[in-house]
Amino acid sequence: MTASAMEPLRIAMWSGPRNISTAMMRAWENREDCAVSDEPLYAAYLAATGLDHPGRDEVIANGETDWRTAADALLGPAPGGKSVWYQKHMSHHLLPEMDSDWVSGLHNVFLIRDPVEVVASYLKSRATVAPDDIGLPQQGRLFDLLSERLGETPMVIDAGDFLRAPEAHLRALCVRLGIAFTPRMLAWPAGPRDSDGVWAPYWYDAVWKSTGFEPWRPRDDVLTGDALAVADACRPVYERLHGFRMTFD
Repeated sequence: MTASAMEPLRIAMWSGPRNISTAMMRAWENREDCAVSDEPLYAAYLAATGLDHPGRDEVIANGETDWRTAADALLGPAPGGKSVWYQKHMSHHLLPEMDSDWVSGLHNVFLIRDPVEVVASYLKSRATVAPDDIGLPQQGRLFDLLSERLGETPMVIDAGDFLRAPEAHLRALCVRLGIAFTPRMLAWPAGPRDSDGVWAPYWYDAVWKSTGFEPWRPRDDVLTGDALAVADACRPVYERLHGFRMTFD
């Protein structure tokens, strides 16, 4: 499908928390032809689950709590009439009771990260964690659903691989999507954006200070007890999706 002002190229990046998802959104928003949406199902997710997340009331007050209305909008015209529309999604926001047929109208990409790293990072901001909190089980189910529905496996990007070679990954992704790569995707001005969700003050401090993707560095995260059990429970899904990740010969 060719992107145009009338029929934008709608890209859905399905991630979990504590990944490079917000930095990836920055890269796309820095394109002159691209609009972005920051977790458009979050308010509906919080309203449906009753979960107590930082800024919960503000998220619900400022977002769309009817997932059907949110989904319809995500298939409509892009904000500002842009020809490319990047939608940053948390996979666990797509609850089982939400119909997923609309997702087939998007160009879906899966952003994964080693669950040990995700859990370790998540617990710096939250007291407890469960497998469904980090989105990998939901990523696996959605990946399988789209693979069956579309007859081909969706694109997968591993965050660790990406940070070792951001430009190569972005170039390859743009080729797959049929649009031109621009170096603007590799660097952006520091600071908040009007497009950031109202939850940004709780989570985006590092991204607000950033001007590009952080260089990859080895991690020495060590988990024990329940935290390790959560990472171990998510590892089979991660390893399976990891086998479909974007690679370069």
